[in-house]
Amino acid sequence: MHSILFIVFVPLLAAIIAGLGNKALGKVQAKVITTGGLLLACALSWPIFISFLTGSAEATVVPVLKWVQSGDLAFNWELRVDTLTAVMLVVITSVSALVHLYSWGYMSEEPDQPRFFAYLSLFTFAMLMLVTANNLVQMFFGWEGVGLASYLLIGFWFRKPSAGAAAIKAFVVNRVGDLGFMLGIFGTFLVFGTVSIPAILEAAPAMHGSTIGAFGMRFDTMTVLCVLLFIGAMGKSAQLGLHTWLPDAMEGPTPVSALIHAATMVTAGVFMVCRLSPMFEVSPTAMQVVTVVGALTCFFAATVGTTQWDIKRVIAYSTCSQLGYMFFAAGSGAYGAAMFHLFTHAFFKALLFLGAGSVIHAMHHEQDMRYYGALRKKIPVTYWAMMMGTLAITGVGIVDVFGFAGFYSKDSILEAAYGSGTGVGHFAFFMGITAALLTSFYSWRLVFLTFFGKARWSQSEHIQHAVHDDHGHGHDHAHGHDDHHGHAHDDDGTAGYHPHESPIVMLLPLIILSVGAVFAGFVFNHAFVSEGTGEFWKGSLVFHEHLIHAMHAVPLWVKWAPFGVMSAGLLGAIYAYIINPGFPAKFVAVVRPLHTFFYNKWFFDELYNFLFVRPAFAIGRVLWKAGDIGFIDRFGPNGAAAVVAAGSAQARKIQSGLLNSYALWMLLGLVAAVSYVLVR
Repeated sequence: MHSILFIVFVPLLAAIIAGLGNKALGKVQAKVITTGGLLLACALSWPIFISFLTGSAEATVVPVLKWVQSGDLAFNWELRVDTLTAVMLVVITSVSALVHLYSWGYMSEEPDQPRFFAYLSLFTFAMLMLVTANNLVQMFFGWEGVGLASYLLIGFWFRKPSAGAAAIKAFVVNRVGDLGFMLGIFGTFLVFGTVSIPAILEAAPAMHGSTIGAFGMRFDTMTVLCVLLFIGAMGKSAQLGLHTWLPDAMEGPTPVSALIHAATMVTAGVFMVCRLSPMFEVSPTAMQVVTVVGALTCFFAATVGTTQWDIKRVIAYSTCSQLGYMFFAAGSGAYGAAMFHLFTHAFFKALLFLGAGSVIHAMHHEQDMRYYGALRKKIPVTYWAMMMGTLAITGVGIVDVFGFAGFYSKDSILEAAYGSGTGVGHFAFFMGITAALLTSFYSWRLVFLTFFGKARWSQSEHIQHAVHDDHGHGHDHAHGHDDHHGHAHDDDGTAGYHPHESPIVMLLPLIILSVGAVFAGFVFNHAFVSEGTGEFWKGSLVFHEHLIHAMHAVPLWVKWAPFGVMSAGLLGAIYAYIINPGFPAKFVAVVRPLHTFFYNKWFFDELYNFLFVRPAFAIGRVLWKAGDIGFIDRFGPNGAAAVVAAGSAQARKIQSGLLNSYALWMLLGLVAAVSYVLVR
């Protein structure tokens, strides 16, 4: 089990070497060290996972070092390895290793490669720290570490103002959630007298019905603690209200999007809720909060995803939506299903992001899907990889026969929500079904706009520049006739541009992830969800046998509903983007206000700008102009300096350098002294 030390610390070591070596080390060496470190961590993680899968492994805790001993607060740095950790280890190291490999191709023209790869490995280390935590402080350390690393990665192109703004936004919005998480940890220590996760989980059931006093009122102890901890999860996992950072985070390079938004950082919140599931179980109110927030998020993000044009933004909102599913599964008590969806989602979402990166790479960094079309013949490997990801995310499959990855995990979540039998569970089920319909529609919309139809490359600025650079014609319109933009293009409307398939280092991760997207659900379904005793989880999270029976007993229409809405979404997208391409514009004209509302992301950014950002800047300006400059500087350092300067100016007048005036002063002084003596 000491391989866990290698898994956690090799990425850190690689990050330090690549980061400090930077330019002196050279690009290739930095890439080899970081990628090699991650491949080693990945190779060591799978055997651990498989040993839990076969039932041969037991939960262990590996000590690293003594950490803090201060009064009642004592905790060590220990790495906990149980089934829940094993699942996360596989997800994190596999996706991260593939992202490292993919970045060899995607970032090949980037001058700052060592810095980029160092950040990637640092991020991975922080995430591994988070999931191996045996106490809340260590979990918080990893939590803040991924926050820092995501800030560095999103703002990697720091000369680009939008990237800097997006990085700051991610950091600040996460701080809001982190404050909740911190208060939750403080409260937990106050109530339980320890930060050790096993000790807290053991003592949690005994707290049932106890209350805690605040603001002159009494609240249910566990509800307060769980809701505070969940606010932390909302920030990290981009749930409704604290989700605004996630779409903006697309400003980072595409491999970063795949790493942060697919498998690792955004799933930290889900992991935390599952890890602390015995605490949440004690408070039905907190469970309802988790369910409702998750259900609203999955619906909200799906509505926004249907209207976006930027290929990465569509996938980002889709991530937001899928995280909603994981939370309402956890809120319904189906923690196994939540972790199963986290596991399958990591494969197909990383695949979609890296596939999108391959498309962007082929299209000279054009991200607007309106300028794509007809790409399936030009970049066939990318096309098939994206198809596998889309089949997985939309949940294509036939009940009891075979399905792609998302089919098993999404269906088990919806069945669990319905089978939980509560009003909140049914609400989550209907929100989830609606979101599944929209997911199917926007996922196929992405595929059809990108790979089918006519080539619409000629309108794109990016591609125009590429063509002119390739042909060395500057602004001569070398091809055919000009269109109304004054752009040149061939008669087939492709701007004389020929997209090319990505290099093999970028295609290999796509092929590997495609396998996961196809088979991950089918292979692991039994262990994660369908067996009734929770043997696989070995108590690492709460497992409800009665919920498994309830899932099997749901009405037939509930089992088939996801298949129905998936088909409806697919048929809708085929009609709107293949058969009758003019239809979307007509439809939007009819529902203009609704489209505007969805397209502008429900106006959350505008609302926050009005409520928080502008007032904060206004207060800052007042404090700066009136407080800092007007009062502190005026009466403090500047005032003191002015008094000294004025005094010096007066003293300087006396020192004229004329002997006559010095003699006069001396005489006057003497007269004054004599007069004083005489008067005495």
